Amino acid sequence: MRIFLYGAIFVSLLAIIIGISFYFTMSQGIKQQIGLRALSIAETTADRPDIRAGFELTNPAEALQPIAEALRLQTGAEYVVIGNTEGTRYAHPVVERIGKKMVGDDNDRALILGESYISEATGTLGAALRGKAPVFNNNGDIIGIISVGFLEENNSTIFFQYVDNISYIVLIAIFIGVICSSILARNIKKELFNLEPAEIANLFTERNALIESVREGIIMVDAKGIITTVNVAAYDTLSLPDQVDLIGVTIQEVLPNSLLPKVLETGEQHLDRPMEIRGKKVIVNRIPIRVGKKIVGAVSTFRLQSDIDRLAMELSQVKRYSEALRAQTHEYNNFLYTISGLIQLNSYDEALSLIHDETAEHQSLIQFVTNRLQDPFLGGIVIGFFNRAKELKVRFILDEDSFLAKLPPHLEKNHFVSIIGNLVTNAFEAVESYPEDQRMVRILILDNGEEILMEIEDSGQGIALNTLEYLFQKRVSTKNDEDRGYGLIKVAENVKDLGGSITLEKGDLGGALFIISIPKGGILHDRSDRDFNY
Repeated sequence: MRIFLYGAIFVSLLAIIIGISFYFTMSQGIKQQIGLRALSIAETTADRPDIRAGFELTNPAEALQPIAEALRLQTGAEYVVIGNTEGTRYAHPVVERIGKKMVGDDNDRALILGESYISEATGTLGAALRGKAPVFNNNGDIIGIISVGFLEENNSTIFFQYVDNISYIVLIAIFIGVICSSILARNIKKELFNLEPAEIANLFTERNALIESVREGIIMVDAKGIITTVNVAAYDTLSLPDQVDLIGVTIQEVLPNSLLPKVLETGEQHLDRPMEIRGKKVIVNRIPIRVGKKIVGAVSTFRLQSDIDRLAMELSQVKRYSEALRAQTHEYNNFLYTISGLIQLNSYDEALSLIHDETAEHQSLIQFVTNRLQDPFLGGIVIGFFNRAKELKVRFILDEDSFLAKLPPHLEKNHFVSIIGNLVTNAFEAVESYPEDQRMVRILILDNGEEILMEIEDSGQGIALNTLEYLFQKRVSTKNDEDRGYGLIKVAENVKDLGGSITLEKGDLGGALFIISIPKGGILHDRSDRDFNY
């Protein structure tokens, strides 16, 4: 509707402007033609022999008045005035004005300079367009002046005769323009999926915001392979400074090994394809952009392989939590099977003794953990690790100084679980190759009023000193498996989000001792550097 309205208004204004311009152009042309006509009549009259002869008579008015009147009626002029060198009238349409001075003060060029010309002046009959011509005798001397005039008001009447025709033309032009605007607007809206300009602007804004909010790198190209859209994440992945403008550059110049030209040619989708960009391993998706059956471009999205690996690590961590619960379930199933067997063997005393011992041990563990860690979220995780440690035959110790009533609501519990889970799991793996009597992992969780302290210590070999410098910035692992080294990076990110710090020392058990301090003051913040102490 708005496209049609704008088009109709534009066409209407254009037609009106053209009509007004045409009217003024035509009126100026008519005015010029009337002036030339008056001048031509004046010059022709001044050259007539009977006019010259009339000036030689004793009473020139008697001879010249009839000639002037006949000429006025013949040519349709408003007046034909004949005067002498003094400007005294010898002929005039109003007889009573014969013998009086001519009015207008525009005779000097004819009477003094001998020129013929067109002038506009106001005479006794009103404003008029005049043609002036001098009258010469046989000796070439100026003896008088001829003035032929057409009144301005009569000229305006002539002009207005054309206004109706011009108006009809303008109205027809507006009508045709409105119809064409309607057809054009309908076709444009069809091409624009029936969207109004405001809707298109909103979609464009939303589209830009959406593209920039996506953490995956996005590059769009047109049908010729020229880049049309790049988001910030793509600049980061490509390791390019923000001031480098990629818009208008071909994709081959930026990524010589890109397969987007092939997608443009074949229309085939490429999903989850591995690729190396400037030394970085990425996972790429390439999809053609179609309008109908025609390929008009293509879009490529890519994400660092390390980001995907990190997500896989987090899922693996969740799996480890589930394995801890599974270990607990497995332990209780074995316990129930044993009780069932004793009952079937009629060994009731042994069954009761086993139940009593197991219940006492379990209740003691639960009571100890719930007394020390009253937050059920953390207490549940620690109990789960107790069962996991029992399955792995690791001595898992909850320090007797541990105490935590409740986690402050503004601190994300998931961060605490991720920190404890990654560090305890790493500690279990650090001691798994040791004899059973040397497998020990200790954990301390303490709320001292101002901050929450966490210590995770193992009896393993510790962490090599040459890895301390980049321990929390790069993938560092004592395992040979390539898909490792993300746990400590995730721990560092979670500690940073909680506004805390990490200290790494050599523990009393002989292995690594991680000390995490999380302030209870509370607002999550970003800091330009992590507080890591070694």
